[in-house]
Order: sequence, then C-alpha cells, then structure tokens
Amino acid sequence: MKYDFLIVGAGMFGSTFARLATDAGYSCIIIDKRTHIAGNCYSENKDGIDIHKYGPHIFHTNNKEVWDFINRFGDFNNYQHKVKVNYENKIYSFPINLFTLNQIFGIQNPTQASVYLKSVRVKNDNPKNLEEWVLDKVGWEIYEKFVRGYTTKQWNKHPKELPASIIKRIPIRLNFNDNYFNDRYQGVPISGYTNLFNNMLDGIPVELGIDYLTQRDRYDSAARTVVYTGPIDEFFNYEFGELEWRSLRFEELYMKNKDFQGTSIINYTSENVPQTRIVEYKHFSNPNIENTVIVKEYPQNHMVGLEKFYPISIDRNKDILAKYKRLINTDKYIFGGRLAEYQYYDMHQVIASAMQRYRTCVNF
Repeated sequence: MKYDFLIVGAGMFGSTFARLATDAGYSCIIIDKRTHIAGNCYSENKDGIDIHKYGPHIFHTNNKEVWDFINRFGDFNNYQHKVKVNYENKIYSFPINLFTLNQIFGIQNPTQASVYLKSVRVKNDNPKNLEEWVLDKVGWEIYEKFVRGYTTKQWNKHPKELPASIIKRIPIRLNFNDNYFNDRYQGVPISGYTNLFNNMLDGIPVELGIDYLTQRDRYDSAARTVVYTGPIDEFFNYEFGELEWRSLRFEELYMKNKDFQGTSIINYTSENVPQTRIVEYKHFSNPNIENTVIVKEYPQNHMVGLEKFYPISIDRNKDILAKYKRLINTDKYIFGGRLAEYQYYDMHQVIASAMQRYRTCVNF
C-alpha cells in the first residue's frame, strides 16, 4: 500500500483531515469527482469580486482552535454578517430583533417586546414541528412574514412537515443586535476560499475528475484507510433507498451598477417571489468596486446531475441513514462531512468534526 490515507473529496472535511494527517507525518492522497478543489466552498474571482459558486460562505466560530487552524491558510477580513428580509416589497431587519419588532409593531424596548410576544404566542410546551415551534415563540404575524413562505420554498414542504431543528439555529433577540451570528470570530478570506484551500493542500497530492465509486477496488487497495466524504447512500449503492436532498439553481448576473441592493444578502420570504435570496458578493469584501455581481438562488428538488445542498431531516430519512451507518466497516473507512453523515454543517463544525475524527480514528 502506497498511502496511509486515501481521502475521497477535497472539501472542508477531507482537506482538514489530510492536512492534519500530513502534518503528523502520514502519507495522504486526495481524489475528487469534481474538477476543482474546495467542495462547496469553491470561489472564483471576477473583476475583483470573489464569487462563491455554491452559495455564500461566511466563516464564523467560537472555537479558537478551529479559528487558528483556518487562519493558517489565509487572512480573513472583519466582515460581520447582517441579513435583510424583503416581504411584499418591504425591507425588515433579520434575524428577529428589536429593529424588526419596531418596524412591524412600533415596539421600542425589550420590556415592550417581551410583553407583546407573550401576548401573541401560540403557547405550546411540546412543539412537534417547525411551525409549532415558531408560533410558540413569536405568533402568527412574524411567522407569516418571515418563516412560512421562505421555508415552503426552501424545502418544498409545509413547515408542519419539518423538524424545529431547522430554524432553532436562527436567534430571536429582544435587543438591537442585528448580527446574524453570535460567534466571536467571523470573516471571509481576503484572497478567496479557493486560494485558502490551495494553501491548505500544499504538498498533498490531489487528483481531480476521479469518480471513486466507479474505481473503488483500485483506490481502496492504494491506502490503508479510506476517508470518505461523498454521499453515504451512493456508497452503499442505495441498498435501503435514496436519502432526500434539496438542491439549488443559481442565476448569476453581472451589472455595471456600483451597488445593486446595498447589502450582501436579502432574503425573499413571500411565496409569490420565486427566489429565496439575492446575494451581492462585493459586500463581503470589496464594496467600493465600480461594477457588481448578483446571484439569485432558486431552491429545487434534487435529481441526478444536480448538487446536494440541504439534507431533509425527516423521520423516513433518519431511519434510512441509521441503516446505512450500520453497514460501515470502521476498520477500513472513516465517513465524515455533510454528504457522508447526511448532516447540515457550517464550515467550522466540519473542521471541528474532522479534527475529532482524526484524533479518535488514527491509531497507527
């Protein structure tokens, strides 16, 4: 065997694992089905604007070890993520905060906000789905303006059919803090994500355009351990059925405007508007450039040939996932990352997971 580790996938999990193993003296090789590194973090620069080709990626974490690790490979700016919502052509602050409550109800302080939300909440001590959880927190009007339409478009399911975990990660604040994230460390790499991954993979052999699953025996025999970051159901030839995903379609528009929307992201929460959001990438790092690029995002069902973005974590899929997990030969394979674990992860969570798996699984 030539390598200690064959890593399938040059995204965040695979690249982190490969870097840690290489730094410790193990031999690694990475292969990827795509023709580029960096997975869904892949970016391209267009006239000075770094465009995230698979949707916006803002790095944020409270984990200093993770922050120190990712900063080894590129400098980050001090971008603070603030999102706006467009509902029926009115702009609101988001996540829900005192700005939002003032815009809708005229509320001016935390006490008023607390009293009002208690008066409109649909009390439910045991919410069983996303709709019930939101109604228990903020009542019908905010649910209609910010949640129902957007969620239905994003998932192609009524909020009653979805778990509350999907939305619990978004804060509800009774102060004027309109930062999307609460994390201590935030930013976007100044030279772009692709350049950051190039630095992370320095000295590690990478082969692109390789479909591991069509050549599994060949590649498995090339390494003692395989780190697999692809879809878990595909690895097992869909023995228990296909796990459901939502995909996205991107419409990229180059404009000679100096500024299209005045901020990086505006979510469109009405069901009557087909896109879920418009991203203007210059606002992440270079707002003073004369031209601009916007990207409209349209959710769609996943089918063969499309990218898998969001796992649909309903009971049927959880049951299928559990069956696949029982098939993993842990003596040969390490499964990790969004696709292999059928888990929605932020970037910092993927890095932390790769660190933990490396430490617990490497016993050479």
